[in-house]
Amino acid sequence: MATEYGQGYGLPTGPGHARGVEGRRHRMPSALRAPVEGRAWRELAYVLLSLPVSILLFTYAVTMVSLGAGLLVTFLGVPVLAAALAGCRGIGSVERARARGLLGLDVGEPEPLRLERQGFMGWVGAVLKSGASWRALLYSVLQLPWAVLSFAVTVTFWTLGWSLLTYPLWFWVFPMHAGQGGIQLYGDEQHAIYLDNPFEIAVTAGVGLLFTLATPWIVRALTMVDRLMVHGLLGPSRLATRVVELESDRGVVVDTAAADLRRIERDLHDGAQARLVNLAMDLGLAKEKLREDPQAAARMVDEAHGEVKTALQELRDLARGIHPAVLTDRGLDAALSSVASRCAVPVQVEVDLSERPAPAIEGIAYFTVSELLQNVSKHSRATWAAVEVWRSEDRLMLQVVDNGVGGADLSRGSGLAGLAERLEAVDGILVVDSPAGGPTRVTAELPWRAERTR
Repeated sequence: MATEYGQGYGLPTGPGHARGVEGRRHRMPSALRAPVEGRAWRELAYVLLSLPVSILLFTYAVTMVSLGAGLLVTFLGVPVLAAALAGCRGIGSVERARARGLLGLDVGEPEPLRLERQGFMGWVGAVLKSGASWRALLYSVLQLPWAVLSFAVTVTFWTLGWSLLTYPLWFWVFPMHAGQGGIQLYGDEQHAIYLDNPFEIAVTAGVGLLFTLATPWIVRALTMVDRLMVHGLLGPSRLATRVVELESDRGVVVDTAAADLRRIERDLHDGAQARLVNLAMDLGLAKEKLREDPQAAARMVDEAHGEVKTALQELRDLARGIHPAVLTDRGLDAALSSVASRCAVPVQVEVDLSERPAPAIEGIAYFTVSELLQNVSKHSRATWAAVEVWRSEDRLMLQVVDNGVGGADLSRGSGLAGLAERLEAVDGILVVDSPAGGPTRVTAELPWRAERTR
């Protein structure tokens, strides 16, 4: 954890630097460069491709599902319906790839099939029970009407904008080949209005410029709906995503518990256990010398007494590292005040809680603040620090502030990153605000669960 504070004094690599590079790279406003950006052309290609693709999807889905539903009176209906859903799942993979390539939308794979038994019928049952299969079918049906609408709007605005913008280049076609002065705005039996003089041609090009500048943003708004459909219907469900998160968090909890057990075992073996072994040997020697040299035996007993005190202190420190008694007896306010008193800099502690949280949450909050204050002592070079604890609706909020040199960063994979992983395992959040030169402000959020019984 020694690399967390005081770093970041070399070449600037933060978000502000990235924005500065981007600003130097694109001096033209985004509204003006949008029509010629690669993103606009990729989104246009996505919309244009969506119409033929959606026709194929709709035709396949409706045909296969109708065939399967019609055959349900026989045994063949169920496998045909399962094949239709499996085909929709495969189509979903193609659509995710198309969205990834043209829209830059990276959507994960949906939850896999869960086979309750082996064989063909087990596969049929898994396909029919899978929510991802039915969502893919729904996407295949809904994509067509939306693709027709977005295709019509996009083609209309795009062709209108570019044709009017380039009107000064091709208006000569009308007098040469159509026998009229230009584009006809109005006409009846008596008279007609044409866009044929320089002023009207310039105004027409200006209107075309407005349409051309607006069209990429209209297309982008239309593709936002496509993004939502792909993400919501072809990606993993919220439940599946939550299961993956919980499995990952469970792994973090198991690894953390194993690391804590190894630390406790190491501290016992190298600390108190070794001292107690030496103490037993010294007392044995003192017992042998008690008759021959009482004074030497008394000195050895006195030394053993000091070893006992040291071993007891080490055991108290170890017990405090597992779960301090003051936290159980008196709560966070007293426990954090005790931690603050051992910090290398003066620490102001303010705990504003009307009731105590659940013991598990209280313990995590204690050890989070304790580790952050150890960072302050070891790496921050601060002269003061402050700890605040309060409740905000259903969240327990912790904040540790110091006036040190700053430079703490979660992305460097250091001790703060490990602390963030521990908090995430219980649906917590760790946010670090530590610019170079300080101050450092670390905010942690934990879910609030009220104390029941102790």
